Amino acid sequence: MAEPSSSPLADAELAAFVEAVRQDPGPPARAVGAVALRHAQRLRVDARPPGPEIDRVEDLTVGAAAVRTRLYRPSPTAQPLVVFLHGGMWTIGDLESHDRACRRLALTTGTAVLSVDYRRAPEHPWPAAVDDCVDVIRWAATGGGSRAGIAGPTVVMGDSSGGNLAALACLRLRDEGGPLPAAQVLLYPNTDLTLSCASTRTKATGWGLATDDVAWGAEQWVPDPARRADAAVSPLFAADLSGLPPAVVVTAEHDPLRDEGNAYAARLAGAGIPVRHRCEAGMVHGFLTLDTVSPAAAAAGDRVYADVADLMARLR
Repeated sequence: MAEPSSSPLADAELAAFVEAVRQDPGPPARAVGAVALRHAQRLRVDARPPGPEIDRVEDLTVGAAAVRTRLYRPSPTAQPLVVFLHGGMWTIGDLESHDRACRRLALTTGTAVLSVDYRRAPEHPWPAAVDDCVDVIRWAATGGGSRAGIAGPTVVMGDSSGGNLAALACLRLRDEGGPLPAAQVLLYPNTDLTLSCASTRTKATGWGLATDDVAWGAEQWVPDPARRADAAVSPLFAADLSGLPPAVVVTAEHDPLRDEGNAYAARLAGAGIPVRHRCEAGMVHGFLTLDTVSPAAAAAGDRVYADVADLMARLR
């Protein structure tokens, strides 16, 4: 069901992409499972143009739990750091799926990027992914990154389920006494695993991401339905959002997760947290990795990178 006030898709290329998905959406996630979804995603990634060349890319294991990560450095000089948490319904997505986006992020912002290969469901349900992300942020914020050429503030950034993990990591670090990242950047984040916001119904199908696929991912990551309204998995339900880092929250108009992202931005602002919030008109979920599909999606990604560059300039 479309919303009466909704605007058209942002360009003809994005409209053609969405129409192709509507014509051939493929089987639902719950019908094929995580292994098949990961294989299909790898084929899509392999068919995508490679990301831009960058000064240094290095795979590292970091933190007390030896979490696998990939470090992107745009120049030999020391840089501040973005800890990047990829999306993928907590079940798919990996270092390769967001390699191009991380390269673009590092080059356009002049900032080092550490992409985190956190443990995924269903093999590793909640809280494994949050544990890994917190471990990496702690490693970076307590000087571990200095040996890898990192100096200055650390920002955490995530898209979709990665945005969920970024928000949860900030909440846990606040509650455990830090160290908090200097800021959080949340792109079309999952904040309500009960999927109770209106856009999960008005944008449920036909826009590239189906609400039922998100529901399946939530079931894999948090098998107990009663826990999905817990603030430890759904940050929108946190009783208190004070004391969290400044935030950039970017959502997309034609996205089933739009309303929960918008609501989380509003709640952060209401708790006194400095928030830069934008809902990208005519845009769909996952635009950060659609830059080779649509000029409008590429421009929306560029605006996010500009947000990060401005944020880093203010933090230095």
